[in-house]
Amino acid sequence: MARNVEVVTFGCRLNMVDSEELARRHEGERETIIVNTCAVTGEATRQARQAIRRLHRERPEAEIVVAGCAARIDPQAFTSIEGVSRVIAEQAQNRAAAAEEGTRAFLAIQNGCDHSCTFCIIPLGRGASRSAPPQEIVAQARALVERGKQEIALTGVDLTSYDADGLRLGGLVRLLLREIPDLPRLRLSSIDCIEADDDLIVAAAEEERLCPHLHLSLQAGDDLILKRMKRRHSRAEAIRFCGELRDARPDIVFGADFITGFPTETEEMFTRTLGLVEECGLTHLHVFPFSPRPGTPAARMPQVAREVAKERAARLREAGDAALARHLDRQKGKRLRLLTERGGMARAADFTPARTPGVAAGVMIDALVTGHDGRALETARG
Repeated sequence: MARNVEVVTFGCRLNMVDSEELARRHEGERETIIVNTCAVTGEATRQARQAIRRLHRERPEAEIVVAGCAARIDPQAFTSIEGVSRVIAEQAQNRAAAAEEGTRAFLAIQNGCDHSCTFCIIPLGRGASRSAPPQEIVAQARALVERGKQEIALTGVDLTSYDADGLRLGGLVRLLLREIPDLPRLRLSSIDCIEADDDLIVAAAEEERLCPHLHLSLQAGDDLILKRMKRRHSRAEAIRFCGELRDARPDIVFGADFITGFPTETEEMFTRTLGLVEECGLTHLHVFPFSPRPGTPAARMPQVAREVAKERAARLREAGDAALARHLDRQKGKRLRLLTERGGMARAADFTPARTPGVAAGVMIDALVTGHDGRALETARG
């Protein structure tokens, strides 16, 4: 980051990438604070406005620039806040950009979304789907490896919609691994199972450096709720996809996003979502009780009581915690290759967290799994 620029980032990994680009663009003589906003929920937008007001009180001399999805969707909501010098409302271009986090880097290869899920306002903030040129992605990835990055995670708004003149995500993965043999790990961020191309399945089976971990945008496990969400996959297709990937790569680990208490969801419908934890073999869950986003079709549907949505979220998280504990149990006695991070933590290739006290960040180590605490593996060197 430029020394005279501070960035406050809300939201996703893609926003992290955007933040580094914004900081480089605003490097100059004047002290600048960039607030990179998120619009995925009304609460995220509220927190950004609150942060802007606090920053202006604490540092009234600084120029405050507001960017991100919420700023693009409703720029007037931010230009009216005292202390805001500028609101960036234009769309980002379709170029590859990266954010670095310790020994890992996030490389944005795609932006925008052509779909219209009824709960989501992000297409208004990100625009239509667009893909970065493959040669630019390869060049960025090569530069990251030359700077010592041992893991690159490909990210985007709708990653599996990547299409550069017929080159889909699976083909891009194979191209990167072929062109950059010194890259130890290539990871994918959240994907849509219904969009995954055949080459991605082949890459999972054949490319050892492609991390055996996928985070799936499932959202629900009941077909009627999926239809009302305007998702494009069915429950059976999600289960089938996980089965195909597990056949191709037996060590693969799945995570998933879920929304509980979506409008009209009954207890029976929720039970079908709960069942996906076992039927898809999920390990890492991100669970959100539904919160209506003004301007989306779902906000106009018959709502489920907030306390019911939260109670269902708690039950789904409990099932996810139990699944994670079972996964951690299965690792005991194994020797794993770990990439160490700050704070005495590390990650296995399948994204399993491990505690590595006393080990410097940024190195690959082999460690013996001695147990776990329900959240992360306990390890010993040697």
